[in-house]
Amino acid sequence: MSQIKELPFATLQFYATAPYPCSYLPGRLARSQVAAPGNLIHSDTYSHLIDQGFRRSGLFTYRPHCDDCKACVPVRINVEQFAPSRTQLRALKRHQNLRPLVAELAWSEEHYDLYTRYQARRHPNGGMDEDSRQQYGEFLLASRVNTRLVEFRDQEGQLQMVSIIDVLEQGLSSVYTFYDPDTRGSLGTYGILWQINQCRQLKLPWLYLGYWIEQSEKMAYKALFKPAEYRVDGQWQAAR
Repeated sequence: MSQIKELPFATLQFYATAPYPCSYLPGRLARSQVAAPGNLIHSDTYSHLIDQGFRRSGLFTYRPHCDDCKACVPVRINVEQFAPSRTQLRALKRHQNLRPLVAELAWSEEHYDLYTRYQARRHPNGGMDEDSRQQYGEFLLASRVNTRLVEFRDQEGQLQMVSIIDVLEQGLSSVYTFYDPDTRGSLGTYGILWQINQCRQLKLPWLYLGYWIEQSEKMAYKALFKPAEYRVDGQWQAAR
């Protein structure tokens, strides 16, 4: 575990949650280390926390703290050195006509309808495919940091994808992306490529993709963006 006392925010406290069912590895229990109080975690503090392997879900800032498992590995893309693969270039070309628009981080029935369709198709029985407006709002619309909600619409104005992105001192953090499950051509891949390009435009060196789990098929796509760094044993290390 990192030396919390070395972090530049001595007023924060860190506590471990009770065990709960792991969302990614069936049959396992997970725990999280949570930073508190949440009202002290603003953009500058969060930028430091994410470099220590933390992540946020709504107003909760946490990192994995499991008793006998280290499967969750923080990953970030080296934006300057990144070069897209042929498959990624095809996704970029297929969706090049999408129009991005930064929208208000607020409730939208249109966004929520897209979110529930995405969850039902991509993550059935995962807990978030249920009709819960409160859950959606707490998960994606609650933030104390510098957060952007970006819509992607086609030429007819139809909503195709929504990305929630945190702006950090040293990069962007990809919080969550959901999209039309009926659209062909790797919209999720396109979304990450778009965020990499945004980092370049903002002259930010890193795109943080959250956690990668080698045993989880849902996380496999993160390993396809190279070069990347993984945080192992408290240090960021270049992927081999």
